[in-house]
Amino acid sequence: MTRALLIVDVQNDFTEGGALGVDGGAHVARKVSTLLAREGDEYDVIVASRDWHDADSDNGGHFATDEAPNFTTTWPVHCVAGTEGAEYHPDLSTGSVDFHVFKGQGKPSYSAFEGVAENGTSLTDILKQNEVSDIDVVGIATDYCVRASALDAIDAGLSVRVLTEYVAGVAAQSSKASLKELAEAGADLV
Repeated sequence: MTRALLIVDVQNDFTEGGALGVDGGAHVARKVSTLLAREGDEYDVIVASRDWHDADSDNGGHFATDEAPNFTTTWPVHCVAGTEGAEYHPDLSTGSVDFHVFKGQGKPSYSAFEGVAENGTSLTDILKQNEVSDIDVVGIATDYCVRASALDAIDAGLSVRVLTEYVAGVAAQSSKASLKELAEAGADLV
């Protein structure tokens, strides 16, 4: 059994004060850092994903440019590549991260499985190359990118655990529904 940790989108724009700040986001950054310090050696592979949107486009309609965002399919400008908002939250320790995956480059993207590392390798290929069979998922936001990433991990045939102490969602009701959906899809909620 080879276990990976997937840290989803713990970025400035998704934490308090960011363009799409989630209450508890900074707390998740600190908690994940504590997890890495305490149990990081138990993971064979550690991957962190980031939204990394293009600055010069609406990213396939992902950014609301002509009218107000609907917060379902269109969003305010966020996590533009190379900006402070796209950087990891300063309380997230990334020294033990083996692979950094960038997603949403010019298109809507929620799942870390839609992203690629700097060398162009997909998350799926990274996990296959490292013979990962089990993956723990943490990060932001429970009801969007954590949900999509965990569902894609299940679809990829991985044994998935969502560490509920290390996630934060946009809204309580949709986060609860997402966790229920993940459990029904086969994820273990720990």
